[in-house]
Amino acid sequence: MVIQDVFSTYKDDLQRVETCINDHVNSEIRLIPEIAHHLIDSGGKRFRPLLLLICSRLCGYRGESRFPMATVMEYIHTATLLHDDVIDQAAIRRGKDSANKIFGNSVSILVGDFLCFKAFMLMSAIGNNDIFGLVSEMGNIMSEGEVFQLTKCGDVNMTQEEYLSIIEKKTAVLISASCASGAILGSAAPDKIDALSRFGKNAGMAFQITDDVLDYTARGKDFGKSIGKDLEEGKITLPLIFALKQSNGEEKDIIREIIRRKRGSQKAAREITGLIKKYDAIESSLSIATGYINEAISQLSVFDDCPEKNQLITVADYILTRNI
Repeated sequence: MVIQDVFSTYKDDLQRVETCINDHVNSEIRLIPEIAHHLIDSGGKRFRPLLLLICSRLCGYRGESRFPMATVMEYIHTATLLHDDVIDQAAIRRGKDSANKIFGNSVSILVGDFLCFKAFMLMSAIGNNDIFGLVSEMGNIMSEGEVFQLTKCGDVNMTQEEYLSIIEKKTAVLISASCASGAILGSAAPDKIDALSRFGKNAGMAFQITDDVLDYTARGKDFGKSIGKDLEEGKITLPLIFALKQSNGEEKDIIREIIRRKRGSQKAAREITGLIKKYDAIESSLSIATGYINEAISQLSVFDDCPEKNQLITVADYILTRNI
């Protein structure tokens, strides 16, 4: 089984999610759906909704609430991207001009807020207090992660532990909640809810690490764009942390100066990439990601063998091998 098979299996369910996403983003203020759709329709993989759908089916739930609940996760994810691009002063998102570049910072933040509140309205209609509590706690943790990342911006002394804490709070917690929400909808036993939560957390950690690795392995016309974006934003990710840890004094000074200038030029990208290759930082980062995937898959041992369990394993394996 490959990831395309999983998406094909849930094609009809994902289309129901897509309809729900479009139906609930409407507003009499025309600018709101225009900005929301600018990002929602820009090629996202619907990774979090897919996991929620698989986990709900794994736990025996095929009711209607899975569609608005999957929409909740996609709205919150989209809102965080809108907010992140403003904070990072990003000009590009998913290969096109970011919403804040086109529409401005203020309205992008407010549309992100709109999507968050819309998500809570959908959860209120579902009426499951356990899910409401889970997502509320998730939002609190994600906010902490955003603030923590902001305090570490441009900090070349950031440790691996600090990096992992940031990606757990910013990325893994949302994927974890997506998986756990599906289990809660299925009224699963506490140990199974916990197992899927842990599966999602570990898969989410690996997802972000591989995302950061991909920034350094772009080829052709894409070379330097992702790296330059991170450098301009002062982001220190795991490959750079490994390179900094092993580099000599002169090399550390080069990296510090590039990060201090916050200029993501082609030359800077090549200098950084050269050091990352020299110290096998990509391989070291992927080794960490592999450990998280192995831990994620181990959490599924509480479930009997079934198509849904195999689908989750396929998704986990895909995280390590994807190139987008």
